Amino acid sequence: MTRTRAALVAIAAVAATALAACTGTGGGGAAPTDAAGAPQIDELKAGVFLDVTSWDPANADIGFDGPYLSAVYDPLVSLDKDGKPVPGLATSWEWSADRLTLSLKLRTDAQFEDGQKFDSAAAVANIDHLKKGVRSGQAYLNVASAEAKGPDAVDLKLSKRDDALLYQMGLGRSWMASPAAIQANSLVNAPVGSGPYTYDKALSAPQSQYVFNKKDKHWDSATFPFPKVTLFPITDQTAAFNGMLSGQLNMQFANAANLPKAKENNWNVASKAASWVGVQFADRTGGQVKALGDQKVRQAISYAFDSAGILSAVAAGSGTVTNQVFSVDAQVYDKSMNDKYKTDMAKAKALLKEAGYADGFSVKMPMSPIFAAWQPVATQTFTELGIKVEWVDMAMPDYQKNAPTYPMFLAVIALAGNDMATLTDQVTTAQWYNPNPAVDAFPEVKALVEQVEKAEPGDAQTALLKQLNTKLVDLAWWSPWYQADNTYFSVQGIKVTPMTGMMFPTLRFIQRG
Repeated sequence: MTRTRAALVAIAAVAATALAACTGTGGGGAAPTDAAGAPQIDELKAGVFLDVTSWDPANADIGFDGPYLSAVYDPLVSLDKDGKPVPGLATSWEWSADRLTLSLKLRTDAQFEDGQKFDSAAAVANIDHLKKGVRSGQAYLNVASAEAKGPDAVDLKLSKRDDALLYQMGLGRSWMASPAAIQANSLVNAPVGSGPYTYDKALSAPQSQYVFNKKDKHWDSATFPFPKVTLFPITDQTAAFNGMLSGQLNMQFANAANLPKAKENNWNVASKAASWVGVQFADRTGGQVKALGDQKVRQAISYAFDSAGILSAVAAGSGTVTNQVFSVDAQVYDKSMNDKYKTDMAKAKALLKEAGYADGFSVKMPMSPIFAAWQPVATQTFTELGIKVEWVDMAMPDYQKNAPTYPMFLAVIALAGNDMATLTDQVTTAQWYNPNPAVDAFPEVKALVEQVEKAEPGDAQTALLKQLNTKLVDLAWWSPWYQADNTYFSVQGIKVTPMTGMMFPTLRFIQRG
């Protein structure tokens, strides 16, 4: 099963001419002010980068679909700004003593666009639907069943303890849709939710713009301040930036290289760690390329790359040099380990020689245009180290499908804002970018994973996760160069709270201010 929240940061091609459909002066400069003197923005006009993947929550991507889906759907569980689960349509929850049953209490005042009432039957229908989803199903791998316990209560029965479940639900895997629309399979055409906005299909055009009008009455109306929201999928960041300059957009997914100009325009700037960039080892056991099964070889590759130089040259310095995949904001992240693979080509060559590969080895790696910026330095580094790479070119849409079939590949993989989710996403569960977790082949890793999964959530579990993180870095489980920040520009009057785990934050994290 694949999981697409982990984003190759440019997977889909979307017309860069979306702004041609924009109207109005926007920008906030001429907007009226509120009582405190701040511009009063009544329409959010956001450049989102990618088009909506699907209106069906079971098929939607977490990465950039969040703003679209959060306009029209309510979640069972939301996240707060710190990534902690907070109530949505589920007002409260409680774990059983063995943490194999999650009991949810539900709101009783929500209604879907088609007039159906949200209740426990609707929640069960949605959970069953999400469990079967090609994309959403990953969040419910350990949920055996959902059972109604009266009209306003549901129990989720787990086959295995899952301490990341509530986080995954809050991240974008518990949007509730009309059961009738699920039954009719009509969500592929248009959303039918109970969310704070109504989708204006007549004024919307796929791959160009999506218009949403705020409902007069919604149980969570105060969380969504803008009377109107228009979302523009714009892959071309130059086009999006020009949209900001012209006032056609008042918020955008930004290129950090434009930061000086953003400051000149007195825009708000928000950034947060979003993904790790580097080399992913799909073959840690040496099944395809024997050399990669040797810890010293993987370590040699980690020593060889000039991570700081790559971050500066390719990402305008927007990120943190690190060899860890636990977010730099996570409790498990250990800054003191960041020098473990400080660039040292001589040491890299020595390790390769110790492993029996003094003359290097050959390997095929996939390449697509989205990784063109990193290809020259990768080619140079591998060549200097003695590793002969044959790049196999492929189109962008084919990269995600084919890259994991190669023993290693260049990757931009989304981070999680929850430590247990990082464990499952990056280590233990097969994902499109990690098709062979191979935990069983590393007894020390397996033992620590088992201890973590049995530990009491909190300090005890975090302490074990830190031990596991240290072991994984020592094994060169991956070869991250840095954690890249996602950056968002907004005009005065709009404040964005970035969320690690969401490539673009949902609407509850875009506020006036």
